[in-house]
This record gives sequence, C-alpha cells and structure tokens, in this order.
Amino acid sequence: MTVIWAKTALLTDGWADDVRVEFDTNGKITFVRTDQPEEGKKVGILLAAPPNVHSHAFQRAMAGLTERRGPDPSDSFWTWRQLMFRFLDRLTPEHVEGIAAFVQMEMLEAGYATNVEFHYLHHQAGGVPYANLAEMSERIAAAASLSGIGLTLLPVHYQYGGCDRRALGAGQIRFGNNFDRFAKLHEQANKLIRSMPADSTLGLAPHSLRAVAPEDIKNALRLANGNPIHMHLAEQIPEVEEVEAHYGARPVEWFLENCEPDPNWCLIHCTQMEPHETTGLAKSGAIAGLCPITESSLGDGIFDGARWFNENGSIAIGSDSNIRISLSEELRTLDYSQRLRDNTRAALATPALSTGRRLFEAVNNGGAVAAGRKCGHIAEGYLADMIALDNDSVHLAGKSGDTILDSYIFASDDHLVKEVWSAGRHVVTDGVHIKHEEITNRYKEIMRQLGDAI
Repeated sequence: MTVIWAKTALLTDGWADDVRVEFDTNGKITFVRTDQPEEGKKVGILLAAPPNVHSHAFQRAMAGLTERRGPDPSDSFWTWRQLMFRFLDRLTPEHVEGIAAFVQMEMLEAGYATNVEFHYLHHQAGGVPYANLAEMSERIAAAASLSGIGLTLLPVHYQYGGCDRRALGAGQIRFGNNFDRFAKLHEQANKLIRSMPADSTLGLAPHSLRAVAPEDIKNALRLANGNPIHMHLAEQIPEVEEVEAHYGARPVEWFLENCEPDPNWCLIHCTQMEPHETTGLAKSGAIAGLCPITESSLGDGIFDGARWFNENGSIAIGSDSNIRISLSEELRTLDYSQRLRDNTRAALATPALSTGRRLFEAVNNGGAVAAGRKCGHIAEGYLADMIALDNDSVHLAGKSGDTILDSYIFASDDHLVKEVWSAGRHVVTDGVHIKHEEITNRYKEIMRQLGDAI
C-alpha cells in the first residue's frame, strides 16, 4: 500500500483539504478521505492525470524541421505531409522505440499519465512487412515499459490513398494493410498487450474515410469488440471536399448516418464541421479527440467548442504530431481559439465552473473513456493516475479552488507539475522523469543519426 497526503485535492465532489489517498500494488485507489493527518508522501495540490488520447510518436523527431516555406505558394498540411513521408522512410524499429520512449517521458513530465498511440507505422521502408508483423507495435510497448506510462495501443488500418480506393503512394506504403492482414496484426498486438501491465489496453483505429473502405469500418468495429475505436474525421477542407464528392455527404454527415456512433468512438480533430454536424455529433455520445497545438501548427481549423459544450458533448485531449508536448498549452490553445474566433472571453466557462476547471474535468472524463481506462478521478476503485502541482510556486501564491487550475493553465505552464503517478507507478518526481537522462541521451543519439532526414 502507498499513502499520499495532499494539502488540497480535486475530488469527484470538488475541492477538499488534508486528503489521504491510498493505492495498492496494482495501482488501484483503495481509500480516499478528507481532513486526515499528515502521513506518507506529502504533496501540495493533487489532481487526476488525464490521458493523451492522440499521438503519432515518431513525428516528435520532426519538430522544428518543417518551418520553412517550400516552393509551393500554398504551403499547408498536405505539403507538410510530404515532408513527413520523406522523413519516416529513414526510421528503423530502434529509432521508433527510442523516439516513443522520449515522447512518453515528455508526456509524463507534462502531466499526462497515459499514451493513446494512434500507431500506423507498421512495415519496413518500401512497404514489406517485418517478419514479425507486430514488430513496430512491440517497439511502442517496449518504450512504455521503459517510461512507465500507461499504454492504450491503437493499431491503425490504412489501406487506400483516397476515397476512390487508389493505391497508396510511396510515402504511405509503410502504413498499408488489407483488412485480413490488419486483423492478423491486431491479433498479435492483442497478445502483446496481454503480456503488459494490467492497465494496458488495446483498441484500434480505421485511419480515416479516405484510407479505409466503408465496409471495413464496420469490420473494424466488430474487431474492436467494445474497446476504444478512433478515427480522424473532418480535419482538413480538401478531405471534406473529397469525401463529399465521393460519398455525397460531408464526413460528419456520412459518419452519423452510417456508423452508429457511441462513446466507444473517439473522432480526432473535427475542425471542419457545420453547426448541424457539431450538434449531431455531440449528441451522439462520441468523443471529440482534440489536438489544438497540432491543429494550429498545421492550419486544420478551429473546433466549435462552445457549441459542442452547449450540447453536452465530451472531449479528450491529445498531442498528435508532438511538435510540442504540453498539457496546459493544449487546454489554453483550445480556449483561446474560441476567444479569437468569437471575440469573447472565458468562452468555455459556466456560472458554476471556471474555464480551467471545466476543461480539466472534461479531458479527464472524456479521456478516460477514449483510452478505455478507469481513470480520471481520485476515487476508490480508479487507477492512481495523478499529478501533484507545486503548491509553493509563485504562480499559485494565494490561490485556491478553481483559481488553481486557471492559474496553472492560463498564467503558468507544465513547470508546475512536480509529481506524476501512472497506475501507481511514481514516474516523475520533483518535475523530472525517473529515467530522464537515460531516455534523453538515447533520443539525442537518434537525432544525430537522423539530422539530414528532411
């Protein structure tokens, strides 16, 4: 049994003082009480740690390498994607494992407790499968074993280069499988996850309406068997136009009509929605997986957060391209985008909840469902996924209640994160991951090897 005592903690029924939390060797919280004497590991401010619900780990190694405008005067996501394809041709399994460990370490130091990896880099350069079809999945799992992060692995089905079922291009062939081969890969990944810590989860992801046939989205749903199923949806204007031209409906319209959405679905980005689509998708129970830093970086557009919340829609947060990994900045960017678009302030607050409180609880609640993980609350029976903030920080001086979260998100940053537990594994202490030097040195060597990859 591990005991943590917090001066202040955000519990399911609100803020409380002098909180004792106990969890067992399986990382499950067994006891939560307020007004308790100091005992065990003492922290200032204790919060539930949300999952990072959307990551392409290998793209972290591209950060900072794509900020020059190329010869195309309309530089966009689509030109960035060509650079990404060129970059990934250089990556070996050893590179992917080292990059993933570094990304997961950064996630933990930022306050995330779980990596939901949208994993589509399956094969060798040239598209030939490895002798072990799940080789790259095993590399993501090995990274999680080193970093100690909770893992929800989403093998991605990616078959076509567009809605017309054209063949994959040269940059995409490392992703490609027909559905039968994808099902075999998923089966091997399932065996892998069963060998991991008990808090590990397997879901799956049909990549997008452009890359997967409609019948295989339904096949993927059966294969998921009630576990999380994620898909990119309505991310870019050319994507919307291609889907509408081919299927006679915009992506969200088609999805609502054909896919029977429910909370097992997490739809990534959803930045190109009409008001009726936002309302319909929010009411369906599906979760919107938002990645505001990447969506800003790639010019995806702005999620209609105010309308979504007005319809009681659920959200989760992710870091996608991993150009920056910062929980506080993702939440700040999400809210500021609403303010800039609508010429307003505190767009996502309510009379009862401040902006920071509403966003933080929303991404914990939605993130837990999207990750297929019993987390998101400091409560008995839940996983001990927790963050301790630095109560002595000047940015929190004199602050209490929801103002703590508002100051953390809007007036400071992830430097306030002092301690992190993932399913009870104490992986960040005094703001630094317990294997920071080992993981970072390995990543530096990989970056030296990949220095001219773009």
